[in-house]
Amino acid sequence: MRPIKDSTDRLTPHQAFTSYLQEHRLKITPQRRLILDIFLLEPGHVSSEELYAKVKKRDASIGQATVYRTLKLLAGCGLAEAVSFADGITRYEPHFGVDHHDHLICEDCGRTIEIVDQVIERRQEELAAKYGFSLARHKMDLYGQCPECKPKS
Repeated sequence: MRPIKDSTDRLTPHQAFTSYLQEHRLKITPQRRLILDIFLLEPGHVSSEELYAKVKKRDASIGQATVYRTLKLLAGCGLAEAVSFADGITRYEPHFGVDHHDHLICEDCGRTIEIVDQVIERRQEELAAKYGFSLARHKMDLYGQCPECKPKS
């Protein structure tokens, strides 16, 4: 049985997650549903510890391991993407219905800005073609100092 689709003929995040869990013979529990709901409200990049703190405020019975495992499931079904920046902490960002973007990362404060630049995107495709590559995906993270951390001259 296929999940019901929304009016745009695309699965909603909840339908995609439920379908993924069913395919892997896992249960869609109230705890997993709550973790998904809170994750979807996050505007940016969240670590499992940060998400756990938010989940715990809504339901203190949910453990950190449940949040961590659920994030792995969300990444497995394509709703989240794990990203690691200079600080070595794995964070997750929504990946469902989100256009491709790259990142500017401040090495001092950890501020992360999502960027999209069509000139860079085109140049990456040109470089791949020049060397005979067929691109499946790519990731670009640029590191430096944000305006607040940059030394004043």
